[in-house]
Amino acid sequence: MAEEKQGHHHHHLHLHHHKEGEEYSGGDVDYEKEKKHHKHLEHLGELGAVAAGAYALHEKHEAKKDSEHSHGHKIKEEVAAAVAVGAGGVVLHEHHEKKEAKKEEKEAHHGKDHHHHLF
Repeated sequence: MAEEKQGHHHHHLHLHHHKEGEEYSGGDVDYEKEKKHHKHLEHLGELGAVAAGAYALHEKHEAKKDSEHSHGHKIKEEVAAAVAVGAGGVVLHEHHEKKEAKKEEKEAHHGKDHHHHLF
């Protein structure tokens, strides 16, 4: 295991996700693709949060309706509520990543494509 860690170089690049063993080539970044990717993950997180929240409400209703098994329903409700909160965290993270991609795109284009002349 120690040998694997010695040979593995982990590069932390905010918007450049690579498969195991791939190196960042330093080429142009497709910012539109990055923004779409993070927007897609943001929407999946939203969907997960809504689904988990709906399931939590369902289990809360079942706990009231099925008094014999209410304890199990309450546990499921609490777990689903925790999942909904976690999914909300994913949504916030991906929203931030999407904004960061927009910012990096703006900085990259500002530095390369736009030349401001005073005269």
